[in-house]
Amino acid sequence: MKIIWSPLAVDRATEIAEYISFDNPTAAQDWVDNVFEKVELLTSSPCIGRLVPEVARNEIRELIFGNYRIIYRVESTSISILTIRHGKQILPIDEILV
Repeated sequence: MKIIWSPLAVDRATEIAEYISFDNPTAAQDWVDNVFEKVELLTSSPCIGRLVPEVARNEIRELIFGNYRIIYRVESTSISILTIRHGKQILPIDEILV
């Protein structure tokens, strides 16, 4: 399966990494590396994430990574990373139902 990052997901990951880097640039780079490693697991097991409770659609799933939710959509030949949100943030439905 091919992984496709949406522009929104890239923006969110960048924002989070920049925030972390204010205190610890090394930790920010480690966070980014670990996010990509976690997402890479989807290539062999696309349904390992749980269903996103806000939408309850089988193709919309999430990986929990520390305090963050990596929201993705399973498609026939690819996996689209839709967004990354802190677990305490409200998930705007329009970010994932595009």
